[in-house]
Amino acid sequence: MHRRDFLKTATAGSLATVGGLAVPRLARAAGSQGGNPGDSKVLRFVPQANLANLDPIWTTQYVVRNGSLLIWDTLYGVNDKLDPQPQMVEGHEVSPDFKTWTFKLRDGLKFHDGTPVLSRDVIASIGRWMVRDAPMGLPIKKRLDALEAVDDRTFRFRLNQPYPKMLFALGKSSTPCLFIMPERIAQTDPFKQISEYVGSGPMRFKRDEWVPGSAAAFEKFADYVPRSEPANWLSGGKRMYFDRIEWHILPDAGTASAALQNGEVDWWETPLPDLAPLLKQTPGLMVDIADPLGNIGSFRINHLHPPFNDVRARRAVQIALSQADYMGAVVGEDPALWKPIPGFFTPDTPLYTEVGGEPLKGKRDYDRAKQLLAEAGYKDEPIILLVATDVAITKAQGDVTADLLKRIGMNVQYTALDWGTVGQRRAKKDPPAQGGWHIFHTWHAGADCVNPAPYTALDASGDTAWFGWPKSDMVQQQIATWFAAPDFAAEKAAVEKLNKAAMDDVVYIPTGFFKGYQAWRNNLTGIVKAPFPVFWDVKKV
Repeated sequence: MHRRDFLKTATAGSLATVGGLAVPRLARAAGSQGGNPGDSKVLRFVPQANLANLDPIWTTQYVVRNGSLLIWDTLYGVNDKLDPQPQMVEGHEVSPDFKTWTFKLRDGLKFHDGTPVLSRDVIASIGRWMVRDAPMGLPIKKRLDALEAVDDRTFRFRLNQPYPKMLFALGKSSTPCLFIMPERIAQTDPFKQISEYVGSGPMRFKRDEWVPGSAAAFEKFADYVPRSEPANWLSGGKRMYFDRIEWHILPDAGTASAALQNGEVDWWETPLPDLAPLLKQTPGLMVDIADPLGNIGSFRINHLHPPFNDVRARRAVQIALSQADYMGAVVGEDPALWKPIPGFFTPDTPLYTEVGGEPLKGKRDYDRAKQLLAEAGYKDEPIILLVATDVAITKAQGDVTADLLKRIGMNVQYTALDWGTVGQRRAKKDPPAQGGWHIFHTWHAGADCVNPAPYTALDASGDTAWFGWPKSDMVQQQIATWFAAPDFAAEKAAVEKLNKAAMDDVVYIPTGFFKGYQAWRNNLTGIVKAPFPVFWDVKKV
């Protein structure tokens, strides 16, 4: 049975269940208050994936970032124009040469344990973040002469080279975000997970109710003081109208759909596109595009080990891959939800380019792919394909890849895992036969792909690059050229060369551009379109 036929069958089963047959009730988180699903002070949310860990510096998984946005606050926050606005700071002063940046924290900031937020907390948090953020954090670290506390609320960067994009670095939404933690927590080794979840954001994490794979809960932080400005994405006043936010982990789409229709949950972050027509017809539900900037599907390759340490093997997959196949599996038959992209940048944004994108255009060439694999020395070694089967986007891409690799003569070892386990295993640099990997799938929010600054996945710095560890001097040169560009024309020229260089080296393979839905019960107000769920200003009426 094809996947989409199965979904239709499963959906029909869910409808029958909702229409009168017994529906399994959702398990409540330990200590859950207000058993009535209509409780106006409790929001029940179905996230995109399991919250298997909660360290937004150690991992770049979006689900962790999304939960972290409730717990930790940031120095700056981007609005819907991707412009950084002051968040934890009152403002800043910068020298004319962009080498000295001085910031002052706003008054009254407190951590959830009651201690004040001080400059030393910020300095420790920046230090841990810089090591893990290759596109923006590491360049700051390389330019850094000193990061010092002027007083308890004032801190200063002294750089030996200009860095005009400092504000965007401190407030970007791409992972890892710069979340401010207490000094004692921020001093944790950046390559080890934190074990204490204390922030200064609008919600506290209920660790005693956290059941990975099932539920997580957050409660309102009474001492949080929102900014006075209206909220706009990650900027402005983050006003919470719920005493509790409960996350229910429901990887089965039929179960999540039934729970939403039943009123057992209020908001589903990523409903399958196949279910959107049904949900739109259901009284009491609202369905809309979740993120106007969409997403770029990602075929991530390990550059460290054979056969993909040879660019010919990477190009073999690149010229055999059909973005239409991937997008059909991810979002279905609606052409309004996807488009092919022979490049790496978000379509319909100023820096989008197709220069160098010929390998992803035209007819797929299986024979040439097989020839390139032979030239790269591939015999019949198992190719370890990590597939997160509990996330629809990754599962769909993984299934297409398994078929594709077989078509070009590769021996595929389909490794079905949950998303949390993929997040751990993809960090391993061991040979694939010794617990490592060759390929995994993910996706990148369009907001993270509008230019090189937030684009972690495009960095090709080798050991410090994102998982897969690509190394390309040409890619890095063009990224540096973009950062130094004096005007938009120079930025555009650099990005065109960057797009070609990244395509030539096959840093990763875009599987297409797509948009997804979010769905919620119509007694919720304040839901906005964004690359992440925005919980502030949402009310239940």
